[in-house]
Amino acid sequence: MVGGTFGTWLYTKLKGELVGQDAQGNRYYRMKSGGTVHGDSLRKERRWVYYDGDVEASRVPAEWHAWLHHGTDEIPPEGGPAKHTWQKEHLPNQTGTDQAYRPPGHAFKGGARDKATGDYEPWTPG
Repeated sequence: MVGGTFGTWLYTKLKGELVGQDAQGNRYYRMKSGGTVHGDSLRKERRWVYYDGDVEASRVPAEWHAWLHHGTDEIPPEGGPAKHTWQKEHLPNQTGTDQAYRPPGHAFKGGARDKATGDYEPWTPG
């Protein structure tokens, strides 16, 4: 049972209808009944993702994110939209790891910043 708790797995098996899968193996579901809600209701159909591996929100591609959050009702094509040459492969969220971005002068990078360029004049009261 990768990607969730026993409760999520059971709920998905009993009530979920598989609508698609992304390149990372994450599977996307909606309610079996089609999730139709009365036209005057503010509620929308229930949609969710069952992760293949680490449960990490940054692993949901943009096209599936739009579908999950009701930005579109179009289910993304299998394999996703055509990729541009300038697009990079997904990189998991690096926060909290040694690979996280740290700007120059950060304590974990030695704490030494570049010298000021001389155009800075500190404010003094009075």
